[in-house]
Amino acid sequence: MNYLEPSEYEAYGLEATTAAAWVIAASAIVDAHCRRATLGVAQYTERLLVMTGRNTVRLTYLPLAVVAPGTSPFVSARARFASPRRGEWMYDEVAWEAAAAYRLPGTWTNLNAADLEVSYEIGDTTLPVNALGWAFSEVEVVYTAGLDPIPGGVKVACAQLIHNSQATPALNVRRGYLDKMRLEYFSETLLDQKVRALLAPYVAQKVG
Repeated sequence: MNYLEPSEYEAYGLEATTAAAWVIAASAIVDAHCRRATLGVAQYTERLLVMTGRNTVRLTYLPLAVVAPGTSPFVSARARFASPRRGEWMYDEVAWEAAAAYRLPGTWTNLNAADLEVSYEIGDTTLPVNALGWAFSEVEVVYTAGLDPIPGGVKVACAQLIHNSQATPALNVRRGYLDKMRLEYFSETLLDQKVRALLAPYVAQKVG
């Protein structure tokens, strides 16, 4: 998506006649730097490992957002029952016997998205506790996240990228577009410290 509308150009220090190609190019650089398809609200699917002895995972794309008429950022969720690893044992005898009898270790089960507890700002998500203590080793979550409205800081960063681009002699607008390879080549030059600082809160951080 474009992070500046024509009606906003002058408010953010751009000429009213600025070609749309500059905004499209700057918005693409913002998305690439933030490691996401868009900073606007979008749907994501993530498969995350659950550390042994833990019942939480951290989502990558923030902040979480609820899309009407929904009441939760989660669209769906499923988890894989854990199989004991060498040197690790997460089950008591009764829980393991029951899990083995039903051949559950390694299989997937659907979770009720409403049972997931989450921090909207940092993405920490707590999985529901199984009554028999069966642990999960992996979870797949479909959720919505993004910014609505787009913050002023992102708009300022977009405008600054345009200024930086226009000040770079090798870059120009021809036939209404900028070549993607050319933008990638100059991206480190265009992303100065001011732009990086403005976008820092929105860079996706994937937890390994």
